[in-house]
Amino acid sequence: MKTQASRVQILHCLDGARRATGLAVIIDVFRAFTLAPCAFARGVESILPVATAEEALAMKRVDPALLLAGEHDGRPLPGFDFSNSPAAILRAELAGRRLVLRTSAGVQGLLAAQGADEVITGSFVNATAIVDYLRRRAPQQVSLVCMGWNARERTAEDEACAEYLAAGLRSAFPDFAPVRERLRADPSGAKFFDPARPWFPPEDFEVCMRASAYPWVLRLERDDAGRPRLRRAAPGAAAEGTHAAL
Repeated sequence: MKTQASRVQILHCLDGARRATGLAVIIDVFRAFTLAPCAFARGVESILPVATAEEALAMKRVDPALLLAGEHDGRPLPGFDFSNSPAAILRAELAGRRLVLRTSAGVQGLLAAQGADEVITGSFVNATAIVDYLRRRAPQQVSLVCMGWNARERTAEDEACAEYLAAGLRSAFPDFAPVRERLRADPSGAKFFDPARPWFPPEDFEVCMRASAYPWVLRLERDDAGRPRLRRAAPGAAAEGTHAAL
């Protein structure tokens, strides 16, 4: 089937996630869904998304082997093992571990997309894998959801990623260099180079701009305990065990 048969809609923030249908791509470039593919590059077994820091900390009290990553307003969370930094995750030893992730935008979108048949994460770092997956799955509807800042305000990086993925589905990806330059100059990218905001390190921007660095798609499903989790989607994965069954 040709991907041109899929209808593609671009939605925004938390309301957009709630309205997503078909196969939803929840986009959070800075930084949750750059961090997530990086965690799998470091060998993580699965990622457990949660809405609040309190939920994450409670899970760790029950199972101290869990690792916690996340942020609130971009800042690290007390009691967590990692912030929302993909660069820091790339330095971590995660082989076989489970990572609980709480963020203010991307994770909230994952959990809100209850009307979608299937939910995957979106970012530049696995853009080619995402487009290949969408072409194989050939859903009638694709919802590209730009989560923005704190799931409330649109941001240049998520809008650019949605446009980049849509272009890849139509024909081919555009040159990424101008996209990177535009985002570096935008306030959403410039914050990584502001000494007054050290919780946004410059290296995170560089990792987020590694277009198609990772060859896998991360899909939302349920674990054996019934909790939502992100795992790598098998090539040509069928719908069973996906968000449609949640």
